[in-house]
Amino acid sequence: MDNARRSGTRWCSLRDPLYRISFKADALLQDHPPRFEHPHKHRLFEIAYSIGEAPSGEIEVTRWPQLTMALQDTLELPPAIESEIQPNFYDYRPVDGSGGSSALEWHVNFADPRLFVAYRSGLFAQDEMQVAEHPLLGSVREALLEKQFAAKTTDENGATPVLIANVERRLEIATNVDTAAGRPAGLYGNRFAAAPISAVERATRRVIPATFTNLIAMAAPSGGRGDYSDADIQHIFLTALTGFTAACQETARIHGPGCATIVHTGFWGCGAFGGNRRLMIALQSLAARAAKVTRIIIHAGSVDGMDDAERGLGVADAVAFRCGVTCTLDKLIGRCSLLGYQWGESDGN
Repeated sequence: MDNARRSGTRWCSLRDPLYRISFKADALLQDHPPRFEHPHKHRLFEIAYSIGEAPSGEIEVTRWPQLTMALQDTLELPPAIESEIQPNFYDYRPVDGSGGSSALEWHVNFADPRLFVAYRSGLFAQDEMQVAEHPLLGSVREALLEKQFAAKTTDENGATPVLIANVERRLEIATNVDTAAGRPAGLYGNRFAAAPISAVERATRRVIPATFTNLIAMAAPSGGRGDYSDADIQHIFLTALTGFTAACQETARIHGPGCATIVHTGFWGCGAFGGNRRLMIALQSLAARAAKVTRIIIHAGSVDGMDDAERGLGVADAVAFRCGVTCTLDKLIGRCSLLGYQWGESDGN
């Protein structure tokens, strides 16, 4: 069955999620505790719950089928979207004007096709760091596996983004280079496991009181070489469009149709997978427009990354201008393909 409701040939919205499951946070931790394999991860978990405070709230997990679109189907592509670039990684602080029920913020999790698969290990890229700061995400994976729900962000039909709403953030972990604090090479990626535990402890701060985060877990493509193909561009765009549309629909369900949807993201798929930074930002911006996201915030990681982020948003503006407000999927892919972007190399993380 088609995953999109259509009027004529115009794509409109997602159908129901593949599953929706809720967990009481305290019961989730008790019944499905994370199972860490690396001692540094054990220690972070101990710090997160060091004062015996039980987790609170209710976590809702949904998994969404990829939108089905033929190349000649049309979508609405606004010429502009409210955008912001920040020279940092996620800090999870609410943006101005997003308090209360006026807006709901979502952060993209740069997921593996297997949801949170490496959270137990010594790896510490974006996905694993997010689980370390939100320890109940490890419990979510364990619960889904035990209950035989597919803990995957892809299937044989394409992308299946997983949304996790209202999960506690218990820790803030600094990964930047700080020789005086015992991390001369930082803690990101493979450096985390190699660092002394004392450096990891000094880099970690408990978030008191805990805050709550909403996540869009979606897997970026990997293994590309040379020029991006039309199929690559189509897959990336539809993955982001599915995840962002699901976030908009969940925002409306949780807070009503007048609530704004804010998406935080960054260089999704541009680390270990060697994605092109400018193209990946451009395609996410285009997907956010088509999904009717209110605002997209790009976290460039550093001042050095801001130029690529700015240029990526500029590419999205140019493509949207040339495609027009009503655009076929084929035309959008073609415009992006003409830019001739190429895959890069993995950063080893």
